[in-house]
Amino acid sequence: MDDTLYRTAEQRAERLDRWLAVQWPDFSRARWQKALTSGLVQVNGTVARASDPVRAGDKIEAHLPPPAPLPASVTPENIPLDILYEDEHLLCLNKPPGLVVHPAVGHWQGTLVNAVLHHCGPVTAGGHPLRPGIIHRLDKDTSGCILVAKTDQALTALARQFAERSAEKTYLAVVRGVPRTSAGSINGAIERHPVHRQRMTISRRPGARAAETAWRVLHSDGKLSLLECRPKTGRTHQIRVHLKHLGHPVAGDRTYGGGADYPRQLLHAWKIAVTHPATGELLEFAAPLPADFPLRPAPAGS
Repeated sequence: MDDTLYRTAEQRAERLDRWLAVQWPDFSRARWQKALTSGLVQVNGTVARASDPVRAGDKIEAHLPPPAPLPASVTPENIPLDILYEDEHLLCLNKPPGLVVHPAVGHWQGTLVNAVLHHCGPVTAGGHPLRPGIIHRLDKDTSGCILVAKTDQALTALARQFAERSAEKTYLAVVRGVPRTSAGSINGAIERHPVHRQRMTISRRPGARAAETAWRVLHSDGKLSLLECRPKTGRTHQIRVHLKHLGHPVAGDRTYGGGADYPRQLLHAWKIAVTHPATGELLEFAAPLPADFPLRPAPAGS
């Protein structure tokens, strides 16, 4: 265990887990969650839960467990990586479609994490042994930019940018049909489908999480349209669910009504912009358009 951490709350907060992440930002949220579920955080001498509110004057005592070691099952594998940027703090990769990001049931090998471990050697586990260095994820069949942290400090700093929505993400999606307007924004809270548990759905129920996606048409051939999508939030399957709700599902997206005439959903994480976790420099990355996209942005002036 690390040394015990003490602090007296100066003002009220909705949830203890969020308060902890703000007070000690150098530690990842995953490590705080582990501390809370292990009963290692007390408020006024009583073991507390993540959802407990914090009140001004509360005395918080916490023991932070060390980062979880990688299990022996996560082994380095010599899988080629398309590296867009690399330094001692982070990687930006162009993930190909079909590559799973991290090991999980049914995909214990052959993942992006296995490839990163072979390329970099050990990287921060960040409190989750199966997701070392992973800041954000892309679906298996979504291609494009993905960031990987090499250190715990980089992981914490970059994860904070995603949580605070200061990281800017731009996707390209080939969708069915032609939207009635050239641009718009979709606001629709998302939760897991109550029956089909592998899907997400727009919902007005209290547990649904707010989600917003801005979009604009870059090109259309009358049957398909190429959309630029800028998610303001980062919910699971957000763009795919929102475009289905718009009436223009992503082509090839069998889960959300995009048809089966393409081998994968035509969704690409095109660009990402973040602040460097060590230097504070603005970093902007772009992944080339994938070869399987049937549309390209219209030439300037057309």
